[in-house]
Amino acid sequence: MNVRRAAVLVGSVALMTASAGAFAQGTSVPRNWHLLSYEKDSVYGIAADKAYKELLKGKKSTPILVAVIDSGIDTTHEDLRSILWTNPKEIPGNNIDDDGNGYVDDIHGWNFLGNKDGRNMKEDTDEATREYFRYRRIYGNPDSTLDKTSREYAYWQRLVDKVVKPVSQYKANYRTMVKVQENMKKSAYILTSYLKQDDFTKAKLDSIETTDQDVMVAKQFMLRLFKINGDDTNVAYLEFKSEFEEYFKDLKKKAERNDEMLVDKRPEIIGDKQDDINDKFYGNNDVMAGSPFHGTHVAGIIAASRNNGIGMDGVADNVRIMAIRAVPDGDERDKDVALAIRYAADNGARVINMSFGKSFSPNKDWVDDAIKYAQSKGVLMVHAAGNDSNDNDRVDNFPSPHFNDHTIATNVLTVGASGSGRSLTSRVANFSNYGKTEVDLFAPGVQIYSTVDGGNKYASASGTSMAAPVVTGVAALVLSYYPTLTAPQLKMILEKSAVPPRDSLVIKPGSDEKVPFSSLSVTGGIVNAYNALKMADSIVNGDKKTKPKMQPVKKG
Repeated sequence: MNVRRAAVLVGSVALMTASAGAFAQGTSVPRNWHLLSYEKDSVYGIAADKAYKELLKGKKSTPILVAVIDSGIDTTHEDLRSILWTNPKEIPGNNIDDDGNGYVDDIHGWNFLGNKDGRNMKEDTDEATREYFRYRRIYGNPDSTLDKTSREYAYWQRLVDKVVKPVSQYKANYRTMVKVQENMKKSAYILTSYLKQDDFTKAKLDSIETTDQDVMVAKQFMLRLFKINGDDTNVAYLEFKSEFEEYFKDLKKKAERNDEMLVDKRPEIIGDKQDDINDKFYGNNDVMAGSPFHGTHVAGIIAASRNNGIGMDGVADNVRIMAIRAVPDGDERDKDVALAIRYAADNGARVINMSFGKSFSPNKDWVDDAIKYAQSKGVLMVHAAGNDSNDNDRVDNFPSPHFNDHTIATNVLTVGASGSGRSLTSRVANFSNYGKTEVDLFAPGVQIYSTVDGGNKYASASGTSMAAPVVTGVAALVLSYYPTLTAPQLKMILEKSAVPPRDSLVIKPGSDEKVPFSSLSVTGGIVNAYNALKMADSIVNGDKKTKPKMQPVKKG
């Protein structure tokens, strides 16, 4: 759960006394809204269903390998089993590195967060905290030992601002969230007792009319919490409760942080040489380890089996998903990210999805080199813009396409999150990061229904983490029908075919200010599968003499 949502939750405490008539009924948004089109369904989806019906019927496609660098993937899920990549050069379970790539039995991918004995890291700290304590170990008291005019001191001050100063706010928010949690439990008990069912949706709450004031107050409290998810009437209490508890746990950890030196569990569990990028053959093949909710959800958005009569449909219909576990509950390490990118590129991935990010990158050179390596292999990389309502033109969000040698990657797309557009406030996700020069385009990222771990389950989730795989899915879809496209060509196609919303004004994330949608990204558009496929066809199959000349989308 992101910062913006937390702010809404904090403000909701007072609503236990809200009047019963304070909220209007929401407009129902289909669960598969991100695949639909505005012309037919009045939602700002990507027109994938339209593309399948009008452009792709009867056409043959080529399987495309997509790497998902994330928290892991539930490889047993009914909607994912058939689309998983299986390493053709490995013999499962023989404990031999058959293909000689240094990773034993990497059948569906690799887990960089474990060891050869099967132990795995589930949680890690955030990068800012790791850097804060690293500086304290090196300099003792950096405020007195560092030159105030040095780069190191400026970096130290950024760490202090990120780690130390927010603690008082975390504590205040935690105290408030304790009250929210108590009131949520109380409201849920009242409502489930009244409805005689364990779960309920926003639509179900809207239908409640009673003279029982306890029920009506509980209804209004839960409606206010559900409002965080926009106008979607399908949002359910148990899904929301799970997300809230995850946020609550993280907030509690931050509020209870003290100045004792950080205990790093990685040496004990993983045992790699953390400062040596060439020490790369660590980990294990358990790509389901830890809590693979996030990665499973991302994989489903990209490529869950289409038209199989169960669950939901992924964006792309001929994809194999390579699972690479490198993102713990906490911030990912630069070394793991760099090696994950290289693993994906070496094993044939054409697209890499990166639904993660952080504001500090102490070993950025390692990641830069890996992105350059992927670029040399023709791999497109799709990165989530972040969920803090930040302007990425002003704040760092790593991995970044800007290299330390002052060159810029030609194979990286950064994606913000858009909403269904059924109202002014739902056109852009209120949590999404944005940036006129640093965010390339937007994609649906609010209440996206997809696969989740723990059995054959499905749930809705929101974030730029959901928007990025929508773009990855479109990229893979285009590549599967036009496999000769290069990564820079594919990037330009996705950018140039992006569609601006019909209503140009949106609410700027993190504020109440109305701004043009075009001011939030390079393209000012939302990814569109239908348009991307038409453009790809004109480039690949059009008359070479009249073929449109591809020009890079200018930044700034």
